[in-house]
Amino acid sequence: MKNVIATLAGLMVAAIITFGIESLSSSIFPLPDGADPTNMEWLKNNIDLIPTGAMILVAFAHFIGIVIGMLVAGLISRTSLIPAYIVGVLMLAGTIANLVMIPHPTWFMVVDILGVLVGICIGKSVAAKKINASDKQVIEQ
Repeated sequence: MKNVIATLAGLMVAAIITFGIESLSSSIFPLPDGADPTNMEWLKNNIDLIPTGAMILVAFAHFIGIVIGMLVAGLISRTSLIPAYIVGVLMLAGTIANLVMIPHPTWFMVVDILGVLVGICIGKSVAAKKINASDKQVIEQ
């Protein structure tokens, strides 16, 4: 049960951080008049109007959301890396789904996927530090 709670908490934290930073990006990098980033059709037709800085901040949001979400999962579980892995994989799946649903510039897709994969590696590392040493050795074998 503890690992289920760790997984859910990690996912919630990852989603909240990701959404928070993404929301902040539109404050820092204002969208053009009439832009509606909540409208999928508008995004599909106008992705080129999104400022580059906003897109970089979105990729950063995915990266940092995964790292912190996986850390939270490890902090709560303390016995298994599985909750952290689930957080990382589900956030990766969400990122891929977003990239498939909305056509993005190639540079953004590369940066976003690489950032997510690096985030998973770093997230695994920081989560592993929160696992008891003896349990970690058994899990990683």
